[in-house]
Amino acid sequence: MTNNDVLRTLRYALDLDNTAVLALFALADIQLSWKELDALLKNDDDPGVVVLSDPLLGRLLDGLVIKHRGKREAAPGRQPEPLAALSNNRILQALRIALELKDTDMLAILSQGGLVISKSELAALFRREGHRNYQPCGDQVLRNFLRGLGMWQRSGRPLSG
Repeated sequence: MTNNDVLRTLRYALDLDNTAVLALFALADIQLSWKELDALLKNDDDPGVVVLSDPLLGRLLDGLVIKHRGKREAAPGRQPEPLAALSNNRILQALRIALELKDTDMLAILSQGGLVISKSELAALFRREGHRNYQPCGDQVLRNFLRGLGMWQRSGRPLSG
């Protein structure tokens, strides 16, 4: 999935309008105009589409975490780590943290999105890269999670925040 796909799908899944998306960016200290957001939301083959960078999508996810969990104070004398390439695993982890989802919630959302995996397969997605049980999160897993998240949200299941 491209970052633009993730933005569009997440926007739909969480039922966010443009104002809410801009507010999430603002929570992470990113000021976007309506025109810039519109260019990010265009389909990949539309003229005028702007590719959403990893750092910018990371900031949107940071804004989502801040909205639902509050701003985290940095430890004294410690700078936040710069965002490396944003993997599907990190996107999934950010959504899990922001929405305060437990393993059972994650499995139910994935199932609702059309993918049934075991608890140990889910845990492997959240391991550190390099861990012997680490499993990379494929596009299909992320796509099914986002689809299931939309269904979960519309079914009346509460999300935190």
